[in-house]
Amino acid sequence: MFLRIILAATLLGLLGCSDFIHPVESTPKPTEYSFNYWLLQKVYLYEDELANLPEDGDSVQVLYRTLVDPYTRYTPPSKSDDAITAINTSKIVGGDIGMRYYSNKNLEHPIIITRVYPNSPAARAGVPRFGKIISANDIELTGEKAKATYDSILSYSKTIDLLVEHDDTSTLYNLTKENLYAPTVFVDTLFVDSANGNPGIVFITIEGFKPTTADQKNGSYGELKAYLDSTASDKRVRVLDLRNNPGGHVNQCIAMADLFVKEGTLSSRNWRALTADGESQYYSSTAKAKTGDPGETGKYLILANRGSASCAEIFIAAVTETTDIPLVGEKTYGKGIGQTNYSTFAGGLATITDLEFLTPKGNSYHGIGIKPKYDCEGSPSENCAAQVANKLYGVKIPNLNKVLAKQANHFVYYNTSPNLEGGAIEWNNESTYLKAFKNSLF
Repeated sequence: MFLRIILAATLLGLLGCSDFIHPVESTPKPTEYSFNYWLLQKVYLYEDELANLPEDGDSVQVLYRTLVDPYTRYTPPSKSDDAITAINTSKIVGGDIGMRYYSNKNLEHPIIITRVYPNSPAARAGVPRFGKIISANDIELTGEKAKATYDSILSYSKTIDLLVEHDDTSTLYNLTKENLYAPTVFVDTLFVDSANGNPGIVFITIEGFKPTTADQKNGSYGELKAYLDSTASDKRVRVLDLRNNPGGHVNQCIAMADLFVKEGTLSSRNWRALTADGESQYYSSTAKAKTGDPGETGKYLILANRGSASCAEIFIAAVTETTDIPLVGEKTYGKGIGQTNYSTFAGGLATITDLEFLTPKGNSYHGIGIKPKYDCEGSPSENCAAQVANKLYGVKIPNLNKVLAKQANHFVYYNTSPNLEGGAIEWNNESTYLKAFKNSLF
């Protein structure tokens, strides 16, 4: 009986304690909005804008659209894996037969093959470059709908039967799509006139700077270095063509620029980032060239236009300010800032501007662009590059007539991703900043 009285008294005492009746509230679970708000506050480069961000909200997209910078953006979890693949690799999602084309609407059969990727189904089958596609899977490709029809067949069919006409001969090729990583470096020789002793000019097209490409180990850098290593004795003038190159990974474009620079500063950067304990801090660093690379000797030009942006501009500045290789073409886009990609708390992708880049001489080109030494405004770029090659190096070139202009048109490729990539891509240590965010909640 005495024990029951003690238990009852104890229970009444506990009931009198409000904490027993109303349990302590647990720490609220972080939301995708709260994480992105926190991350922007810590790393976004333009700090004066951060006061405009609403601390509470439901739409992460609205949060990012509050910012002025067009390159700072958010990709939701459902699309983040595809975005990472596109940024980090040249993988062709859904598989491919390994070809590119352009459409000439003046032709009855308008689709012309402009590229055949090495080691692709098309290459192994012997599909000829500059062949004209007559039909695909028994559907004749003519008129204005030819391109849309071909794209649809390529997208939805695993096997593709192509009837290709080349040199007045038609051949049927039976192809099966495979998972492919496209090349990002292509080599063409234009203005060849062997009868008159004109060896032509080599155009090395660099389309992007990605760590995983047709060279899955070394990416774009590996493609370019392999070409330079294999042509060390080539005495012809070579044009490094970065027209419409939207950028890519910083480590790639700096390493590729180093192939042509013997010594000195390649690029400098300032950036805002998280410290180990989750605080914000500014950093600076400088990339230096190393000697002994295959591009340090030879005759080169760099060709660019208004579509040459971001990491392409890092490459251009690094080479033109530290060597006697001149820039030819048009003024570049003018994107001297870069972004870091962060995997978010809920699996999205936050692409945030947190870097700024300077040329080897310490100049900013953001919003300005890099001006060419030889301006090609208003003239075909290939022809202009040939004229500069003649002026600087005395290379023999044929008369620049309509035939050569037509030849240069073969150099056009079908670009499936025309928008600027945002460029200058760096990756942050996911475990570090996610841990810092969780620690900030307590």
